[in-house]
Amino acid sequence: MPTPPGGHALHLERARSPRSRHLPVVEETSAGGLVVVRERGEVHAAVIARRNRAGRLEWCLPKGHLEGEETPEEAAVREIAEETGIRGRVVRALGTIDYWFTGDDRRVHKVVHHFLLHATGGELTVAGDPDGEAEDVAWVRLVDLDERLAYPNERRLAAAAGVVLAECG
Repeated sequence: MPTPPGGHALHLERARSPRSRHLPVVEETSAGGLVVVRERGEVHAAVIARRNRAGRLEWCLPKGHLEGEETPEEAAVREIAEETGIRGRVVRALGTIDYWFTGDDRRVHKVVHHFLLHATGGELTVAGDPDGEAEDVAWVRLVDLDERLAYPNERRLAAAAGVVLAECG
């Protein structure tokens, strides 16, 4: 699977407290990405706003856990549709973000597979999000994602999507 710009999976790890070293480790896999549409010559991507662990609203790429026997591609299509209301078709993999975080009762190793999708239908809404995590959704010009997205790794994936779309014409 292709990796983000820089040639390697992105790794982030919070500083560990002595207590966190003794917590059980849980592996989580998620998938999501950028669903795009071209309007009047400009590419727009559907992004969502959700609360981070501190309660601050942040704009990010839609994503969520794989369910059952889903492939990452299938989960990305489903999660993007649930969180944005937009159905899409996978164009290609964009990269994987791999990071660790500590919760109250466990350490989590999370791997998130991101894909580029072309929008095939739907209506922009967060009403279909079963978890209610997405509080808002918007079409944002691809060139503006660097200013809108909260996380540097997601901004790098958006830039990679721009390169792919420029190559495709």
